[in-house]
Amino acid sequence: MKTQQISDAELAAQPAAYWTGVAYEAIIAFIRAQQAELGFTQPQYWLLRNLSKNDISPDGYGMTISELQQAMSSYLRPEDDLETEAEVLLRRGWLTRDGEGRLWITESGDEARADLKRHAPAIRDRIHQGIDDADYVTALKVLQQMIQNTGSTPV
Repeated sequence: MKTQQISDAELAAQPAAYWTGVAYEAIIAFIRAQQAELGFTQPQYWLLRNLSKNDISPDGYGMTISELQQAMSSYLRPEDDLETEAEVLLRRGWLTRDGEGRLWITESGDEARADLKRHAPAIRDRIHQGIDDADYVTALKVLQQMIQNTGSTPV
């Protein structure tokens, strides 16, 4: 799809909410497609990251699906089914489940997490192609200011 060329003045009048929504959907779809080609899903990767003491988990302590949903609430999408995704990882031997329903990452799961993480820079590079860091930083600062202008706090 080719983007219609419009003037800077016309762009300045465009609704930010529309473009941030379009950008979000396009970027998430791209990331998920790239990960699918590598044989995993974004929610599977998040499960591994949230359970690994070598990544997001501070202590590597097991968590229930409910606890994981709470931990990931700011980035889970409505279609993400952590129970189904965890079942795939259990079958692969990357997770185990204890008698209390807590999921634990296995050694092979942590090795897989580290391997999957190695692909993130290449995916980021594709998304940032043709955008220099200064422009990217400016765009993020603009978005942060818009967030503040609406009475919210950027994270």
